[in-house]
Amino acid sequence: MRNSRWLVATYAIVIFIGILIALPNAVPQSVLDRMPSWLPHSRVSLGLDLRGGSHLVLEVDRADLINERVQSLLQESRRILREKNIQTSAIRRAGDAVVVTLRDPAQRAQAVTELQTLSNPITTTTSVGASDLAISTPSDNSISIAQTEAGINAHITGAVEQSLEIIRQRIDQVGVAEPTIQRIGSDRVLVQLPGEQDPTRLRQLLGSTAKMSFHLLGDQGQPGVTMLSDERGNQYPVLDRVELSGDRLTDARAAFDQQSRQPIVTFRFDTAGAARFAQITQANVGKPFAIVLDNKVLSAPVIQTPITGGSGQISGSFTPEETTTLSALLRAGSLPAKLTVIEERTVGADLGADAIQMGIYTGLIGLVLVIAFIFALYGTWGLLANIALIIHTILTFSALTLVGATLTLPGIAGIVLGIGLAVDANVLINERIREESRKGKSAFAAIDTGFNRAYSTIIDGNVTALIAAAILFYFGSGPVRGFAVTMALGLIISMFTSVAFVRVSMIALAGRMKMKTINIRPLIPFNPYDKHIQFMKARFFGVGVSALLSLASVVLFFHPGLNYGVDFRGGIQMSVRTQGTADLAKFREGLNTLGLGEITLQSFGDANSLLVRAQRQEGGEEAQTAAVTKLKDEVVKIDPTATVSGTDVVGPKVSGELQTAGFLSVFIASVAMLIYIWVRFEWPFAVGAIITLVLDITKLIGFFAITGLDFNLTAIAAVLTMVGYSVNDKVVVYDRMRENMRLYKSMPLRELIDKSINETLARSIYTNATAFLALVPMAIWGGSAVASFAIPMVFGILVAGASSIFIAAPILLFLGDWRTRHRAHKPEATDDKQVTKA
Repeated sequence: MRNSRWLVATYAIVIFIGILIALPNAVPQSVLDRMPSWLPHSRVSLGLDLRGGSHLVLEVDRADLINERVQSLLQESRRILREKNIQTSAIRRAGDAVVVTLRDPAQRAQAVTELQTLSNPITTTTSVGASDLAISTPSDNSISIAQTEAGINAHITGAVEQSLEIIRQRIDQVGVAEPTIQRIGSDRVLVQLPGEQDPTRLRQLLGSTAKMSFHLLGDQGQPGVTMLSDERGNQYPVLDRVELSGDRLTDARAAFDQQSRQPIVTFRFDTAGAARFAQITQANVGKPFAIVLDNKVLSAPVIQTPITGGSGQISGSFTPEETTTLSALLRAGSLPAKLTVIEERTVGADLGADAIQMGIYTGLIGLVLVIAFIFALYGTWGLLANIALIIHTILTFSALTLVGATLTLPGIAGIVLGIGLAVDANVLINERIREESRKGKSAFAAIDTGFNRAYSTIIDGNVTALIAAAILFYFGSGPVRGFAVTMALGLIISMFTSVAFVRVSMIALAGRMKMKTINIRPLIPFNPYDKHIQFMKARFFGVGVSALLSLASVVLFFHPGLNYGVDFRGGIQMSVRTQGTADLAKFREGLNTLGLGEITLQSFGDANSLLVRAQRQEGGEEAQTAAVTKLKDEVVKIDPTATVSGTDVVGPKVSGELQTAGFLSVFIASVAMLIYIWVRFEWPFAVGAIITLVLDITKLIGFFAITGLDFNLTAIAAVLTMVGYSVNDKVVVYDRMRENMRLYKSMPLRELIDKSINETLARSIYTNATAFLALVPMAIWGGSAVASFAIPMVFGILVAGASSIFIAAPILLFLGDWRTRHRAHKPEATDDKQVTKA
């Protein structure tokens, strides 16, 4: 029981480096700027929910991309066959394929050879060298050209990669600092813009394909003419034939007309474009010339004189902001395919600042409460546990800084919960050492045995919580992933601070003070030890009450049901703040006149805060954008002091995916823990844990139903965390039962279970109390952003603590008795068979 000097030095260096890395997060920027350059300067990045900004997920429109490719194949087929003098009677589109009908079937082989030049090789890892087109000959004089599935996927991949660069250029053009632009999945792009809070402008900037073209006008009803409208709804008969493409533009700038002083966009062509523009204007003086962007007419001026300088201007009813956006779109170029905004979340900077403040305050209050509780439990030895806890918090921030993680408000909740789980290890260790000391062991023997016996329990408990964190990270998104990362890092770091660091420190203190025995005394006398409570006498009552509550929760799940948030049902959610008390009746009356379907209002936080929810709008993303604009305008009209501090817009595809992922993650987490406990213990333990887990989860669902809390992604995080915490709680009791089964092999199972629960009762009470104290401040003052996590977790902690004693243990007793009876009955059956045979 001596500490290696190298080990102590290593621990000291790790802690010192951790403090240096975490230090920039605790000092003001002005102090950080004056610090020497050799010191770390990196800070934990704040998520958009803490600093304000916009989060958008865009998806490549698969149908639009296929349509573009088919139109291109149609035109290219005509050109190639015409150049090669291959006579056709028809070249037409049939669904997503192009069908060529030949006049002379003898030219079929030549036509196929020429059309194969339209195909492109696929260079993906799964389809190396394959073609993106399938060319077939359904009859002697017809040829079918269709895209292969691999070809479509390759085009989507290429479109996403090209879109990333164009989006980056567009955002750079309007000067947004520190944007996050990355690909997610096979056909989606994530864009996060701090400080940008105008979703309408963002949709215009990022969702516009920006395919610009110049057309002459024809007559309505004439073949080859399409009626297009402008922003005011005016209709124009635009010839389909493109006279000049926007690809020839080299520059576009926002400006003001020198005569009218109205905002305009000036543009300039390259050499070939300038020559073509001059030819068109010379040949069509006196005729209108439409400038079209994404099938909308920007303007249709009459050509007064030939324009030979290669430049022009676009005028209309523009605002200065609109001309800036339009010029940025034209300079960056057009997207290869239409991008649809399928998810949008906007957080105001003020709301983010409030979230940081409340997160810090509630986190510190929780930490102080836990520290005070540990000190009251273990006196001077509690100081050592508290030092380990402070080091744990510092190292968590240093780890977040090193891995480049983004800290979100749920992430702060993860840190707070990590503090509670880290204390769990200290409680287990101190209670084990206390137990060994009461047996009369010396100081070093008590420390050694206490740590060794607590270690396996700590490992089992942490692994179950890590399973929940890993599944949360895999299935979650955004802030939920941030929560999973902080909780996982907290669990891993606690193995160092609560186990390794505390062990070395206790050995050093015991050696320096030459202790013969170690006595861990509480400041407040409380002795839950040496109790002989017969918990199993109440097993039928406990299981019965639990089953009744779970059954009631199932009924509540169906009626009145869960209050699904915008994450799961799609639609629009808007946070509104007024200077005075928000008049719900006045807002409801005004917003219901907009014709946006069902609109619900809800107060949250204080009397000045209001949550507005609108159902998903029919008509795609444009309808969603229009609805958001209508809601904002009407909110300000109803109360001029009102400001929109946050907006969430979730499309049907994303809400369906999130719902599936959320429920699937809970199921997979439960199965994973079942398998882990089955491997680590025996099957009765696993079955007992999973039955108890189902009962705990149903009660939590019932709690959501009866309180009306938002059931969203944060709520799924609460359910998964409760799953991990509940199993963790059971593991401690099960571990003691397994240990006692080895020591008291002849003891009846009922007595053994009662003995095990009594021996772990203090640990169960203390651990649940510390986790409760850590989360209560956040549940009370944390605000709406974490209400769906902190409040249910406080309830879940109480449920998990009670179920470990009154449900999990009785189920194990039922299963154990059945197994005993089965073993006793099996030899009798065997003897009967032998007698019969004889």
